Formats: sequence, C-alpha cells, structure tokens
Amino acid sequence: MKRSTVLGALALVLVASGCGGQSRPSSAAPGGTVTVLAAASLTESFTQLGKDFERANPGTHVTFSFGGSSTLAQQITAGAPADVFASASPANMKQVTDAGLAAGEPYTFARNQLVIAVAKGNPKRITGLADLTGPDVKVALCARAVPCGAATTKALDAAAVKLTPVTLEQDVKAALSKVRLGEVDAALVYRTDARAAAADVDGVEFPESAKAVNDYPIVALTKGSNPTGATAFVAYVRSQPAAAVLAGAGFQRP
Repeated sequence: MKRSTVLGALALVLVASGCGGQSRPSSAAPGGTVTVLAAASLTESFTQLGKDFERANPGTHVTFSFGGSSTLAQQITAGAPADVFASASPANMKQVTDAGLAAGEPYTFARNQLVIAVAKGNPKRITGLADLTGPDVKVALCARAVPCGAATTKALDAAAVKLTPVTLEQDVKAALSKVRLGEVDAALVYRTDARAAAADVDGVEFPESAKAVNDYPIVALTKGSNPTGATAFVAYVRSQPAAAVLAGAGFQRP
C-alpha cells in the first residue's frame, strides 16, 4: 500500500473517531417522551407549556404528574421514573438535590403569592386574614408540609392571626376545590390558582402575602430515561415564550 493511501486511511479513522477519541458535542434534537413531575399550582401553565414544547419539537411528547411538591420529592427520592422536577418550594427541591438526583443546579423560573379564595361575589365580605377567624367562617388550608401550607404559616405569623381550619389539604388544588364546591367559605391558595378558577371564585389580596412568596425551581433529573428531552424542556421553561405564559397565569418573575 502506498504511503499516501495509508495516511489517507488514517485520516478517515481519526475523523470517524472524533479526532483521536475526543467526543463531539451532541446536536441531537429532543424526541420521545419527557416525564415531568410538577407542583399542582403549575397545572394550567405547564399543560400549556407542554403543548407549546411539543409543537416546537416534533416527535416529542410531554407527560405530567401534578401534586404537592413534598409528595413529588418523596416519589423521586424513592425511585419514581421522571425526567424533570418543578417544585413550588426550594425546600422540597433540596430533598432531591441532597439525594444526588439533580442533573445540574436547579433554576428558579417563577414566583407565586397567596390570596384568599372566596366564593364568587365574596358573600362573607372577607377583606383580610382577620376576617377568617369569625365563628361562621369555614376555612381550608394546605398542610404545612406542602409549599402553600408553609407559605400560609408565614403569612399568618406575619399577621399575628391564628386559624382553626376545618380541613388541611395535601395540595393547593385540593384546598381550592373546597371553595369551588361550597364546602368552605375561604381557602388560602396561590394567586395563579384563584385566577385559573376565576369563573367560580374571587381572589382577595392581603398585605401579609408579600412575606410569604414562594420561589419555583426546576431541574432535569439524573435517573430520567430521556436526558436530552429533559434538558430541552428545562431550557424551554427558561425561554421568553414560556415566561409570557407564566406571567399570563399570574406568576411573578424571579
């Protein structure tokens, strides 16, 4: 074999192997199913973002499991299959990162604030937290272990108000449903949830909610089956189109 032929063959081998074994950056487009575990308060906005992401990335499909962030964090650390986690609280995200299950640093993409959800027209004339202490006012709260419950505790402490709820719920949607069904007169929920249910409830703003604002972090997970899709979805949540959807739902910028 001629020397020139040998050198040419060697060059082809080096090109094929990425120049001596150095791997090239992956340019693979996202595809397949991306499984996202997300806080219940993200239900409406993330459902929309999932559809937008699928349109922007043909061949992808996003599936969601919505619930209380504390429950979702426990599921992830127990081995539940998921590619992405979006929490309503840094504390619950920390459970996942401490377990070594986060593929990178979580990114805070939104913030949320509490309101008092009341029946349409506010028949009890509730204007603030103190009005919830009346003997004829039935109140639903989130359990303290979930983010909306932790935020509620901060707000009540700031207002020096003590409440005896008739029920403690495991996520914000469950607390809101008690108002929508007429089972309680009021519930402390996120502004975004009250806005999403505006046909059935009114959201009463109160000043102490400013002392109990929740940050929402998101991260791809190390044990997910679709790391490319997970990374792409997290990047999409950080994009300007996603920020517009979140703002329209009532979320604040971080």
